[in-house]
Amino acid sequence: MATHPLFDIAGRTALVTGSSRGIGHALARGLLEAGCTVVLNGRDPERLKAAAAELTEIAGSVEATGNTTTVHTAAFDVTDGPSATAGIAEVEERVGPLDILVNNAGMQNRAPLLEFTDADWHQILDTNLTSAFLVGREVARRMTERGHGKIVNICSLQSEVVRPGIAPYAATKGALKMLTKGMCADWGPYGIQVNGLGPGYIETELTRPLVEDEKFSAWVRGRTPAGRWGRTEDLVGALLYLASPAADFVSGQILYVDGGMTSVL
Repeated sequence: MATHPLFDIAGRTALVTGSSRGIGHALARGLLEAGCTVVLNGRDPERLKAAAAELTEIAGSVEATGNTTTVHTAAFDVTDGPSATAGIAEVEERVGPLDILVNNAGMQNRAPLLEFTDADWHQILDTNLTSAFLVGREVARRMTERGHGKIVNICSLQSEVVRPGIAPYAATKGALKMLTKGMCADWGPYGIQVNGLGPGYIETELTRPLVEDEKFSAWVRGRTPAGRWGRTEDLVGALLYLASPAADFVSGQILYVDGGMTSVL
C-alpha cells in the first residue's frame, strides 16, 4: 500500500542537532529512511564522520526505492551564538535550504539540587535550552523568508513531571516546552509549525546504567502502562508525523511518547 501523501516528506532537507548517537541518531535515521537529505550535527567531527558512514549505508537502500537521499555532517557548537549562526549559514550554502529542524542536543546531570554548582547549572541550561533558541532562531530567519518550515524541539517526560535529583534537567525541559509554544506564537504567521516531542524513559547508551539498575528498571516498568522502557525507534513515527504535511495545522503542541506514563498516577 502506498504511503498517504500527507505523510510524504521525501526530498526535504533536515538538520538534527546532537545526532552522532542516541535519540538524535535514531531520529536522523528515521528521516533518512523517509527520503530526506539529512545533516548530522555535533561538536566531535570524528564521531560525526562515523555516524554519517553508518547512515550512508542506509541511504543506499533508500535510494533503491526511488528517493534520492544524502547524509551530510556539520560540526559546530549549538550552545555558542556565533558558532550557531555561522554553522546554519554554512549548511544552507553547502547543502541547501532547511525544511526541517530537530533541536535534539541535550544532556543530563543527576545531582541533588543543593549540590548543583553554578557551572553545572549554566552548562545544562545552555545545552538543553539555549541551544534550541540559538539554532531555532537562525533557521527560522530563513524559514520565515521562504514561508514554510517544520521545527521539532525534543522535550521530555520531565517537561511535565520530575523526580528527586534531576531538578535542573526538568527546569530546562519545562522551559523548552514553553519556548516551543513561544516559537509557535511568533513564527506561525510565517508558515512555520513548531512542536515538541517528549520522550519518556528511553533505552540508549546514556541511560544504560539506569536500565541495568534492577530497582530503577522495575520502577520504570511498573510506572509505565506499556510495561517497558521505550526504544529509540518508538520516537521516529511521531517525528515523521510532526515533520509532515499531515501536521500543517498542528503547532505549539508537545507529543509525549512515554508509554502512557504522564497519564497515570
